[in-house]
Amino acid sequence: MTSAAPDRIRDLAADPHASFVLIARDGGAELLTGDVIDVDALADIPLDGPEGPREVFAMVPYRQVRERGFDAQDDGTPLRCLLVDAHERLDVAELMASLPTDAIALRDGGFDISDDEYGQIVERVIAEEIGRGEGANFVIRRDYRAGFDVDDRTAALTWFRALLQHERGAYWTFTVVTPGHIAVGASPEAHVVAQDGIVTMNPISGTFRHPAGGATRASLIEFLSSTKETEELFMVVDEELKMMSQVCSDGGRITGPHLKEMSRLTHTEYMLRGRSRLDPRDILRETMFAPTVTGSPMQNACAVIGRHERTPRGYYSGVAALFSPNADGGHDLDAPILIRTLYIDQGHVRVPVGATLVRHSDPLGEVGETHGKAAGVLGAIGAIDRDVAAETRDDDAPGGASLADDPEIAALLASRNTRLADFWIQPQDSHVSHHFDGRRALVVDAEDRFTTMLAHQLRHLGLDVEIAAWDAVTDDAVDAADLVVAGPGPGDPRDTASPRIARMRQVVARRRAAGAPLLAVCLSHQILADSLGIGLAPLDAPHQGVQKTVPVFEHDASIGFYNTFTARVAPGTTRVGDAEISAETDTGDVHALRGERFASIQGHLESILSRDGIATLERLVAHTLA
Repeated sequence: MTSAAPDRIRDLAADPHASFVLIARDGGAELLTGDVIDVDALADIPLDGPEGPREVFAMVPYRQVRERGFDAQDDGTPLRCLLVDAHERLDVAELMASLPTDAIALRDGGFDISDDEYGQIVERVIAEEIGRGEGANFVIRRDYRAGFDVDDRTAALTWFRALLQHERGAYWTFTVVTPGHIAVGASPEAHVVAQDGIVTMNPISGTFRHPAGGATRASLIEFLSSTKETEELFMVVDEELKMMSQVCSDGGRITGPHLKEMSRLTHTEYMLRGRSRLDPRDILRETMFAPTVTGSPMQNACAVIGRHERTPRGYYSGVAALFSPNADGGHDLDAPILIRTLYIDQGHVRVPVGATLVRHSDPLGEVGETHGKAAGVLGAIGAIDRDVAAETRDDDAPGGASLADDPEIAALLASRNTRLADFWIQPQDSHVSHHFDGRRALVVDAEDRFTTMLAHQLRHLGLDVEIAAWDAVTDDAVDAADLVVAGPGPGDPRDTASPRIARMRQVVARRRAAGAPLLAVCLSHQILADSLGIGLAPLDAPHQGVQKTVPVFEHDASIGFYNTFTARVAPGTTRVGDAEISAETDTGDVHALRGERFASIQGHLESILSRDGIATLERLVAHTLA
């Protein structure tokens, strides 16, 4: 850090028209300056300057998810780009010494939605959305709001320094100062990183709020033993693998789980890695946005957010994205999620926080989670009392004292992988089959990007695979494929008024009428069952992210389920018409169907929860093509 840097930062802060970004990451700090422009779409981010590739920092708002065809309120929050003309490395200690230290008092603080109202929203989402098959989990936010009595830019630098000093474990600590939009945060989560052709995603889920005095071994073990927290993490890994399968030629592999230990919260996380040659702007578009802050399936999660959140999100759950020129003449990408962030506007501050709602959710617990996340930020900036005992232990603990190093905790974490599919953990070359070489498969997407993972596995079985959306697939394409895979999707399979359900029914009926090979998955399995005269019914408790070992004809298989409805026969029934049935012995819930040139499965063989997924998929495909 040059001796002029502190003066320059103060001059930038004093100039209401100046724009700059401060980032602390990887043990260092960086100052970015340049002109600001706003663009309409990710493709418009100007990575090529007059003299070749240039560095660009972008703030990507939640509303950009409309580029994927998903719902979002248009609140006008700009896709703002800082065209970097100077990028300086700073010494963190010198930077800290140059920043303001006076505490800033907040006034009139509180949530925009009361605890009771938020609890009622939780209950409605569980009953009306998860309970009706709209998805597995959804993140619904509320905002902590307060006023303060200093200049906005002074507040930004003060709180940036406080986060640097008091919040540990952040992936990025940052402040973004531009006219009309100022943000300060300590994001724990890298959403997507693309470097040297390797794409990395970092799904984090499960939130352990440290008790007074800090986390203890016993309290952390209790958290790690929670079924809700474990399944919550598995569901977001599945959702991000859908994205990885879209942008990476090798579909992505997972490593972990790990603990993300912060000052007041601990999370569980996995790392996903794969290879990609896509433009980083395309990678960013296909991965908008993290299921940890939206839900799954992603498209329906956006619709649910629109139905239940009272105000637009602004930048919350979007990303900060740094595009840096690389040696190959392209750009690397580093993009953390915009969470644990304060948004500053004319003497007012907003801290959006959300809870992940799943079928197990307790409204009081989810209310508490939003309080804990807000307190994590507010405590770090000194707006509420800090947990001095926890901070002292974190600061002064000798190396290696992390609770993650405890043998029992490490074993608890590692044991989670025994439940998961080797296909997504081990090198996938061992799963390559040439059994179906030369065959063409059409996967019809019913608004659940599990189809990208399914297509990736089908390619490993030797098939040439194309994915088509339900509202774009033509009858000619349905007729021409050697195998049609009618995919999963949200909603009630009995809802014939839905254009999506109606079209999936047409696809299934067309293949059956032609006697052409058909594999139906989840929603389409239910549609196939209905066409055979098998009744459909809602489950007493949704199977969202549930792992079960069930009979699939000659073999029992460990499979992941994401269903709210089921096809059901009388217990003991093994055939209906020309279809053989594999069903639960006591309930009659149908797990799989097969007949001449068709088969179906209720579970998601492509899910990380399906330990026997790839082998079962190969058996069912072989049956349909026999």
